[in-house]
Amino acid sequence: MEKKYRTEPEGNMLRIIALKDFSDVKKGQLGGLIEKEDNLSQIGDCWIYNDAQVYGNARVSGNAEVYAAAKVYDNACISGDAFVGGNAEVYERAKVFNSAYIHENAVVSGNAQIYGYSEICESATVWDNAKVYGNAEVFGHAVVSGNVRVCGRARVCDEAEVSGDIKLWSTENSYVVTSIKNNRDYIIFGFRDNFHIFIGDSFEDHLLNNIKTIRQIYGKEI
Repeated sequence: MEKKYRTEPEGNMLRIIALKDFSDVKKGQLGGLIEKEDNLSQIGDCWIYNDAQVYGNARVSGNAEVYAAAKVYDNACISGDAFVGGNAEVYERAKVFNSAYIHENAVVSGNAQIYGYSEICESATVWDNAKVYGNAEVFGHAVVSGNVRVCGRARVCDEAEVSGDIKLWSTENSYVVTSIKNNRDYIIFGFRDNFHIFIGDSFEDHLLNNIKTIRQIYGKEI
């Protein structure tokens, strides 16, 4: 296998140096820092830029990119066409893949999975067993944890904390700006078969008048 980069020691880390042109990387270009070669695949167009760091048993593969001052460590995996940049941190056993975008001061940890075309940014945190996918976004100072699923075009933002066994789904851009915790029903925002459904007793009073559970409408969970 022809290697695409070599390394040179720099402090306690290794600075990567491109051995050939690929993607937007030029031969001889300095990249970011790794602890060992296992941190960055020699296959594909994946690359670590600037002073971004990947260490521990973390791995970057596929066409993934890690930029700026981002840190990926522990057993985290960044793959596909995913992007991690800014001061973002991805660690523990978190996975970021497909075309997911993590940047600014976002934190992704635990067993969280971020994929599809989803975006985690600003000072948002996604952890535990949460999954964010589709075209969903988590931003502001929002925290998503537990077994929460944020998908479709759902947006979790501001100071919202969403936890428990909840699914946020939307066909339109719908914003969750309040905390929802320990609700074991799925929550669906936006239109589906002409239903506009809001579930959860943390919502504004004027929304609660039209609450219907998924079981009431479909007879089962979606």
